[in-house]
Amino acid sequence: MATDLHGPVTTRIPARPEGPDAAVRVAGLTRVFDGRPVLDGLDLTLRAGEFTALLGRSGCGKSTLLRVLAGLDREIDGTVLVPRRRAVAFQTPRLMPWKRVWRNVLLGLPGKPGRAVAERALEEVGLGRLAGAWPRTLSGGEAQRASLARALAREPDLLLLDEPFGALDALTRIRAQRLVAELWQRRGCAVLLVTHDVDEALLLADRVLVMRDGGIAYDAPVALDRPRDAGAPGFAALRSRLLAELGVEGPDAAAHKAV
Repeated sequence: MATDLHGPVTTRIPARPEGPDAAVRVAGLTRVFDGRPVLDGLDLTLRAGEFTALLGRSGCGKSTLLRVLAGLDREIDGTVLVPRRRAVAFQTPRLMPWKRVWRNVLLGLPGKPGRAVAERALEEVGLGRLAGAWPRTLSGGEAQRASLARALAREPDLLLLDEPFGALDALTRIRAQRLVAELWQRRGCAVLLVTHDVDEALLLADRVLVMRDGGIAYDAPVALDRPRDAGAPGFAALRSRLLAELGVEGPDAAAHKAV
């Protein structure tokens, strides 16, 4: 059963998360595809205002978990408590080509918000000048920023990011990562980032999770000062530990950035 944080819940866990700082509570979450459990009794708490990165091998269930938290997959067993205000951005921007950029930002918003709502969100991601443009005229990085603006326009308490930088070139990816870090610090919402990139997780997150066998197999804080870079003290040790958790071990493990 999926429900809002303050809405009706099953009796498996309390009506409110334990402690005032929980943004998400998941208990006993199971999702089965063709008889195979992709999520298998998963338990998870995400704290309000915390930036969490989720790593794992392909097919381990990362994106499935994100879709459940977003309310896009309800064929589940277990209990999921999430904020009412949540938004998701995917690897592909998913912009409607027949709608101007500002109209894409407003897609799905309740009521009849005006263009000013979209323009404020677009200004926040540096696209205010392109509010009236057609999506086909945007670069890959601009289209991804428009997707982020669409998420921000929902004023989310929980922002879900499903490999949003995966299709970008290296320089655009770095700019997009920095933008997301700035937006998170400004907004103060909880963020869950699904990624394959270990360095990306360590550069952005307060906490890193590793999924394996349908559950959370590893959960550790990232106690590095901000702003961060890969040469910071302790970065290499954290990277090596995460790579080991992901099954990448040996003398060349530090050379691997992603799995």
